[in-house]
Amino acid sequence: MRNIKTLTLIFVFVTGSFIVKAQQTDSITQKLDEYLNLANKLHKFNGSALISQHGTILLQRSYGYKNFGRHVPDDDNTIYQVGSITKQFTATVILKLQEEGKLSVRDKLSKYFPEFQYADGITLENLLTHTSGIYNYTNDIDAGDSDIVCNPIKKTQVTDIVFKHKPAFKPGTQFQYSNSNYYLLGLIIENVSGESYEQNVRDLIFSPLQMNHSLFDFKHSADTNIATGYKIINDTSDVEASAWRWDSTVSYAAGGIFSTTSDMYKWSKAIANKEILSPDSWEAALTPHLQDYAYGFFIDSLYGHKAIIHGGGIPGFTAYLCYYPDEDVTIILLNNQGWFNEALDHINAGVSAIIFDKPYELFHKLAFIKLPEDVLKKYTGRYDSCISHAGKWHTSNGSAARRLTKISFICAG
Repeated sequence: MRNIKTLTLIFVFVTGSFIVKAQQTDSITQKLDEYLNLANKLHKFNGSALISQHGTILLQRSYGYKNFGRHVPDDDNTIYQVGSITKQFTATVILKLQEEGKLSVRDKLSKYFPEFQYADGITLENLLTHTSGIYNYTNDIDAGDSDIVCNPIKKTQVTDIVFKHKPAFKPGTQFQYSNSNYYLLGLIIENVSGESYEQNVRDLIFSPLQMNHSLFDFKHSADTNIATGYKIINDTSDVEASAWRWDSTVSYAAGGIFSTTSDMYKWSKAIANKEILSPDSWEAALTPHLQDYAYGFFIDSLYGHKAIIHGGGIPGFTAYLCYYPDEDVTIILLNNQGWFNEALDHINAGVSAIIFDKPYELFHKLAFIKLPEDVLKKYTGRYDSCISHAGKWHTSNGSAARRLTKISFICAG
């Protein structure tokens, strides 16, 4: 009889612990949903989010519309362009081909592009780590080129731009983000494999991970799950004026992938479980070089937690993938709103604060007031400016905060 009582007490205690844990999870989910709902209402986020911890999905929801003109809401099946998160897939294919003996990251660029007069001083690793100094081809693309970039282009149109410029510095001595690095890596993948870049990504990554809803958008895919991208969404703008959608031949190996939160979660789990590649290759992929950039990943910290991150920003879409390996936390944010030099760092920072029980601020609508002329005159004078970013990272060394603008280029994040 005494043993039965003991077992009953143990059962009650264990059951109670699960209830407390469930309540804590529900609280985090509610906070995340409240945060992203407000972000959506104030036009800071319009898309899909997936947040998980220890293999449990805390939140997978969508906010806003994938097509405002037809009032079609975003949902878990919505497909977004992920921009420079593509670079992680490109780097992975390069390392896989190295494992197969088809290339080496120590190879000189001249082995593949002898016509580029500066190629002998540049290695594939310089391309992977953005330390080549080569010219960024997307610098030459602006709104006036929409008729070009929305249609398939020849790859020589890009290489002709890149190869006419001298590297900005001696390769390996500085970090300078350039989409050209990964565009060239895509061409090298095709050279050594005999298959298209896209086929390599499908065969080596998408198929093994069953990322069945990830694709490349050539000549504008008819898939109705693909979101319409918008330059800006607010209370007064004409949201039906969508952004021009880049053809995947333009963004290519630097930013051409379209995906869903569920598929990106499969990719995040592959990073966590060190799938696809050998342990040595993963160690190389996640070893930071200059400015904490590894092979297609930034390696940094937020709120004192190590983070493996990359973002994406391209007309109509912004994206963010953040993985905290020590806590096994994944944050995926896919947004069909945005433009050049925009990123979701600030949203990721808020979501991370909720996960790690740190202070955070909810989005709120700014109210503007008109001050009397005599009050304004009191503040007449000369001022030194100090600009802070709403998404400033809380780091001990400040490196991630300094890099906020470095991870939000065209086709980048």
